[in-house]
Amino acid sequence: MILWIIGLSGTGKTTLAKAIVKKIRKNKKKVVHIDGDQIRKAFGNDLGYSPEDRKINAKRICSICKVLSDQNINVVCSILSVFESSRSWNRKNLKNYYEVYIKSSIKDLLKRDSKNLYSKFQKGKIKKVTGFDIKFEEPAKSNLVINNNSSLKIFLKYSDVIFSRIKSKL
Repeated sequence: MILWIIGLSGTGKTTLAKAIVKKIRKNKKKVVHIDGDQIRKAFGNDLGYSPEDRKINAKRICSICKVLSDQNINVVCSILSVFESSRSWNRKNLKNYYEVYIKSSIKDLLKRDSKNLYSKFQKGKIKKVTGFDIKFEEPAKSNLVINNNSSLKIFLKYSDVIFSRIKSKL
């Protein structure tokens, strides 16, 4: 089972992924959590943030998920997943693939901005920020779309919803 949690920086991908991983482990199932930032670090931060580099990183993550899935290891992946081509590849090549798209208003993203990406972009200190000068291709075929414009407590209730939908595939 591959649970692919996507959205812009600050939408809550990693927060939701960690909550779901806890539920899976509590039910005595093996699971690996893969985060896009962790994969960058694991490969020595050899890529930048251009669309080309983002495609390479996405391909790495998709390939890692395929290797794990082929060995019947459950994966919860929290990643921007900027390109529809990656998600389309996943749908065709990963068994038991379930995609969750988290949306948030720009106002809320600017408020959260835990990595200071958006404030640095607005001040002209950085470029190549997805959702601003790099287009985010919104998914057309997600299994679940979450609008995360509320409290953390309300948002985390989606971990129960998602777990109930995927538990038979674990």
